[in-house]
Amino acid sequence: MSDDESEFSVDEIEEEEEVTDLSNSDVCTKYQEAAKIVNLALTGLVSQCVAGAKIIDLCQFGTTILETQTAKLYNKKVNGTSIEKGVAFPVCISVNDVICNHSPLPSEELEPLKVGDAVKIDLGCHIDGYIAVAAHTLVVSESADSPPETVDSELGNVAVAAYNAMLVAANAIKAGATNTEVTEVVQRVASSYGVNPIATLRMHQMKRFVIDGVKEIALKEPTPEDIEEGEEKLPECTFEQAEVYAIDVAMSTGDGKVKHGDLRTTVFKRNVEANYRLKMKASRYVLTEVDKKFPTLPFTLSHFEDERQARMGITECVTHGLLDPYPSLHEKSDAKIAHFKCTVLLLPSGTAKVTGLSLPSYFKTDKEPDEETAQVLKEIAEKEAKKAKKKAAKKKKKKKASS
Repeated sequence: MSDDESEFSVDEIEEEEEVTDLSNSDVCTKYQEAAKIVNLALTGLVSQCVAGAKIIDLCQFGTTILETQTAKLYNKKVNGTSIEKGVAFPVCISVNDVICNHSPLPSEELEPLKVGDAVKIDLGCHIDGYIAVAAHTLVVSESADSPPETVDSELGNVAVAAYNAMLVAANAIKAGATNTEVTEVVQRVASSYGVNPIATLRMHQMKRFVIDGVKEIALKEPTPEDIEEGEEKLPECTFEQAEVYAIDVAMSTGDGKVKHGDLRTTVFKRNVEANYRLKMKASRYVLTEVDKKFPTLPFTLSHFEDERQARMGITECVTHGLLDPYPSLHEKSDAKIAHFKCTVLLLPSGTAKVTGLSLPSYFKTDKEPDEETAQVLKEIAEKEAKKAKKKAAKKKKKKKASS
């Protein structure tokens, strides 16, 4: 055998394993591009949430932005295969006592939005399975050009609490830290503002095509009473560099315990570990469509061409564990609720928050955060101001060079 020849056959050479975390610069770019689209869709939806707007129209509007914007990117085939991209979590518009997961069918439209409604927007998209998500809370006004002058003080307080909790939680997620440490900072923020985290909500690690990874973060530690009622205490986990997390925070002026209301559940996700030979034709139609179009990520029934068949077939699929439901969650009817969510990337340079909008200026509170939280928020604000100044200088330099 000559020196130029390999001593191994081609079949014996192992293919290099694809790197699917943030240590791969291409993966990092895909997360950041998905994040830009999520922020664009969220900004567009905020401008459309005005008096008289229909929830189904808003959901379709947001979906269109996610689909058309992702369609513009990564259109070159890789090894003869097109890159998957599009909606990673359906656009949900949840109003007042509804906390999350409300994405109505066209045939079940509720009354239009009205002035003073508290709206929670939740959505996500992916490029090649790399997911970015976000959620935002706002108050409906007559038009996008005339934001509300005054907002209910309880709603203002809980919105400030939820938003600040999201910021400090994002700041606390770093390599070497644990989920229990993040839970503690969220609970501390909630206590200082006198509100309660939504007990069943979880923050999740996200991986390629996985929106709810194994590593989870609770918003509050379950009490012995909660455990008696069936709530589980999460095992402790440690964050590592190159991971991605959805920082998902919802808070309430109520007791933070959710209930299922009368709204139809329309959001589901395929349970890839379950198999069953379905009896009904409509059920087989649903599962075939899911396996073809939504094999791993959440979807809504409004994405189906045949709504009637989808409604008929979904029950058998859920009954036999083929699909996991995301029911619309409610609090007490008089509770004020706020929901904010962002995506963070654990990069070598530190934790980068890549999705989420600023807190609307009309949300006010007369309560002060605890000393430790106040210090963290001050550091975050200073960091953001420094980043904005650097970005403005870079833009000015670029403009000067082109003129």
